Amino acid sequence: MVQPKHSFLDWLNHHLFACPIKSHFGFDCPGCGFQRSVIALLKGNLAESFKFYPAAIPLILLILFTLLHLKIDFKSGAQIIKIAFAGIAIIIFINYIYKIYTHQLIS
Repeated sequence: MVQPKHSFLDWLNHHLFACPIKSHFGFDCPGCGFQRSVIALLKGNLAESFKFYPAAIPLILLILFTLLHLKIDFKSGAQIIKIAFAGIAIIIFINYIYKIYTHQLIS
């Protein structure tokens, strides 16, 4: 009997870290969905990634830019990082309010 081949991303999808907030209190925290979003992004599914966690793509881009800034030291890099971080925090906040409004926090 031949068993189907599973990819590393399938393995990751079955071994996600459990959210301590959700485990203890039973509802999503503002970061819930990030892991699934990154896995969807690695699979090349941008729409699904955005659906799981809208801030994932900007957050990953900010991390990459920050690492590049640490290496190259852009003139306005620190200011760009601060503004981008504030924008991402707003995206996370709006997404969490949306989840509250649409009753998606408890699963």
